Amino acid sequence: MSIVKCFLAEFIGTFWLVFGGCGSAVLAAQFATGPSTHPVQLGIGFLGVAFAFGLTVLTMAYAVGHISGGHFNPAVTIGLVFGRRANPAVLVPYVAAQVLGGIAGAAALFVIASGKTPSFEVGGFACNGFDEHSPGGYSMISAFVAEFILTAAFLIIIMGATDKRAPAGFAPIAIGLGLTLIHLIGIPVTNLSVNPARSTGPAMFVRDWAFMQLWLFWLAPICGGITGAILYQLMAPAEEA
Repeated sequence: MSIVKCFLAEFIGTFWLVFGGCGSAVLAAQFATGPSTHPVQLGIGFLGVAFAFGLTVLTMAYAVGHISGGHFNPAVTIGLVFGRRANPAVLVPYVAAQVLGGIAGAAALFVIASGKTPSFEVGGFACNGFDEHSPGGYSMISAFVAEFILTAAFLIIIMGATDKRAPAGFAPIAIGLGLTLIHLIGIPVTNLSVNPARSTGPAMFVRDWAFMQLWLFWLAPICGGITGAILYQLMAPAEEA
């Protein structure tokens, strides 16, 4: 498969992940209708957002995974390179496609959200954060540990589900549900990233504190992804590793 086709697949997949996952958080997580005195709550909450992120990966893994491998995440690409599941030559173009796709997804979401009347305030815009910008008020250390462990677990799930001995055709389901579980754990801590491209997209529109804290949501997922890939490689038989 040509690198241009793989680039496009990673761009579209990451666009969908950010647009769908962050879109569910911005547009649908808290939604009320009816009179202001007795509003009807129709928001999907944390559970809905978690499933939205899982479904974006599941659907795009089936749609374009056979083209590029369906990474949609710099931490996944870097982890798979360390785990000897991806060619190091794809690292730079894949990460570039993922970051650009994440920014494009956030831009499309911003255009939609800013059309709300009577007014729209960008607010947190589904950005990842710690301390006062953590949904649950968790510290920087808590945020780093959560992002590290959950990304490591995600890489183990990915490498295990795509192992040659795993049931064929079911990997996107396991990976999508794995990402859903990871979000159920981590949303209260950081809004959950485990994906530097997902963090970068919304941060481009919030800037300020989101830019200042973005380093953690690159460093922790990448370190966790490398660790998870190496751990799986150590568990796998020599011929698989």
